[in-house]
Amino acid sequence: MEVTEKVRKKQMRKVALASIVGTSIEWYDFFLYGTMAALVFPKLFFPESTAFMGVLQSFITLFIGFLARPLGAIIFSSYGDKIGRKAALVTSLLLMGVSSTVMGLLPTYDSIGVYGAVLLVILRFLQGIGVGGEWGGSVTLSVEWSSKKSRGLMGSMTQLGVPIGMLASTSIVSLCIFLTGDNFGVWGWRIPFILSIILVFIGLYIRLGIEESPEFAKMKKENRTAKSPVLESIKGYPKEIILAAFTRLADNVPFYIYTTFAIYYATVHLKLDKQFITNAVLLVSVVFLVVVPLSAHLSDRIGRRNITLAGMIMTLAMAFPYFYLVNTEEKGLIILATMLASVGPAVVYGPQAALISEIFPVHLRFSGSSIAYQFASIIAGGLAPTISLTLLEKFKSTTAIGTYVTICCIISIIALTLLKPSEKRVLKGADSSEVSQII
Repeated sequence: MEVTEKVRKKQMRKVALASIVGTSIEWYDFFLYGTMAALVFPKLFFPESTAFMGVLQSFITLFIGFLARPLGAIIFSSYGDKIGRKAALVTSLLLMGVSSTVMGLLPTYDSIGVYGAVLLVILRFLQGIGVGGEWGGSVTLSVEWSSKKSRGLMGSMTQLGVPIGMLASTSIVSLCIFLTGDNFGVWGWRIPFILSIILVFIGLYIRLGIEESPEFAKMKKENRTAKSPVLESIKGYPKEIILAAFTRLADNVPFYIYTTFAIYYATVHLKLDKQFITNAVLLVSVVFLVVVPLSAHLSDRIGRRNITLAGMIMTLAMAFPYFYLVNTEEKGLIILATMLASVGPAVVYGPQAALISEIFPVHLRFSGSSIAYQFASIIAGGLAPTISLTLLEKFKSTTAIGTYVTICCIISIIALTLLKPSEKRVLKGADSSEVSQII
């Protein structure tokens, strides 16, 4: 059945809303854990460790979620490429929400000893599986409902879930710190996790109202869905998956350094106020909210690769100045550093959904893009706080961390250069105008 332009536009609006709300809720839960890992988890779940080891163990549990994300991508993308994008999205949202809510009810080390940490790791792993299945489905549905000239902008609706989710989680944590005071480390930290269940019901209500994309519906009707989409993606597009993953180093590594490691560094090493630094981190979200859709829109006009490369260069340029400004301990300069350092990663992140999803054909799009995107979670963001902590401990200087960010940006630039779309590979049946937008 042919979809009219009126129906397409109506569904585009619904899918855009569902993408923003659904991914915002999932990232709220995912980022909430990162903030708590820096603020309270070391004392709550690893109290018998030294200060350094407690934080290191806490950041390792943070990494568990990133380690699970590729598994979530494999599970949900296989399901999404064979049965449907919508069903996979509803399931992933439920898994994330329930895991986060239960996390807020966990007994700590004082109650059940090491088993509290074990349960924390299990729930973090389930969070990772949930968010691993979220991105590919949301992006695929957004891109497939969009017009050819607005794929970048529509894909960025999913990307907006990151800043909104982080803005919501950081705001609620900051509010809870203010309201509960000294009790935040005792019971106040539980409130943001328990609130997840309310957000999940809102997200489910919206997501159940969207329809399957016309491209997938047609493919399924004609019985052209892939039998083993994950294996076919890995076998048919190994180079594209690896290169796409490495392009994410330039935004993913600095993002988690500036939002997770920075909280630990500023509060523990610089002795800055927790309230101030959590509020400062909110600025990362504000910058992303403005820059992500703008850079995505520009990518529809002047090319994904051009915009992405510009963002990578901006990120590289701020690798050392960021910590130089933060180390002054001047609040105004810290705010300036946070805002300036956020622009580059946001520019990279804006067109990323379209850039990655357009590499793969319809029958493998969910699987290929999910695997590429989530594989980066292991090599990039997941390890960034742990590597940064280790570098700081070894070299006693943030210069090593700046070098780490610089190297990641250079690798991403090389990967982007090697990732050269062609009409034959990008989209089966794509016209030349689509390819020109990508290049």
